[in-house]
Amino acid sequence: MNAPGSSPRHTYSANAAHRQLPFTVRLDWGLDGAATVAAGADLAVVVDVLSFSTCVSVALDRGAEVFPYRWRDTSAEDFAAHHHAQLAGPRGGGGLSLSPASFRSAESLGRAVLPSPNGSELCRLLAGEVPLVAAVCLRNAAATADWVAANLPEDAVLAVVAAGECWPDGTLRPALEDQIGAGAFIAGLAAAGRGGYEAGDGRHGYAPEAVAAMAVFESAEPRLREMLQQCSSGRELAGAGFAEDVDIAAELDQSDSVALLREGAFRPLTV
Repeated sequence: MNAPGSSPRHTYSANAAHRQLPFTVRLDWGLDGAATVAAGADLAVVVDVLSFSTCVSVALDRGAEVFPYRWRDTSAEDFAAHHHAQLAGPRGGGGLSLSPASFRSAESLGRAVLPSPNGSELCRLLAGEVPLVAAVCLRNAAATADWVAANLPEDAVLAVVAAGECWPDGTLRPALEDQIGAGAFIAGLAAAGRGGYEAGDGRHGYAPEAVAAMAVFESAEPRLREMLQQCSSGRELAGAGFAEDVDIAAELDQSDSVALLREGAFRPLTV
């Protein structure tokens, strides 16, 4: 971060080196990180495990469409009415909410407008900057990586964005579950030989930030559910009565639905 009066060399570092330009698989955090690494990318991957991306995954498994929308925007009701969609509200308010369990248990599910302060905001930002935007969680990490391997050119640039959470003052709180989710997707890419991975030469196409996320996932995988339950975000949700949301988020590779943002909505696309 550039402090007032920072040197030109520091400014250059923040604007160039932080873009991870030598690498085809990049990773950064939050809105500022997304704006930095997504420049010139062919696909932006938004990872918000607890819970935006997981909600999208569950909804698409049921054949629904999900429109991301600005958080706490007073026009959300009009937007939902225009698209003949249900508007998701706050957790615990009844009906659809930013809770994967609410999407799973809904009696009927067609179109939904899903505001969120992290994943949804990122998707809307990136939709204007990158040709393709995907919402990834642990449930669809492998399916999305397989879709990339089958459909995008070998030299496609992928910007993976771990959404993170927000502290009360609005600043970014890096969240372990999103690093794990990002790592799961990146591990899927490596398994498919994408992003510059060569067994005899190493992962030279992967930014160190991406390699680190992959290592976190590989470490967490043997006890994935426990890791999500015991991390700060998981404990927070469980304490508020939403432990089921954490359990659903831990359903590693249980979905074949790839969540691509097309014409403003995530629509079912199965590999």
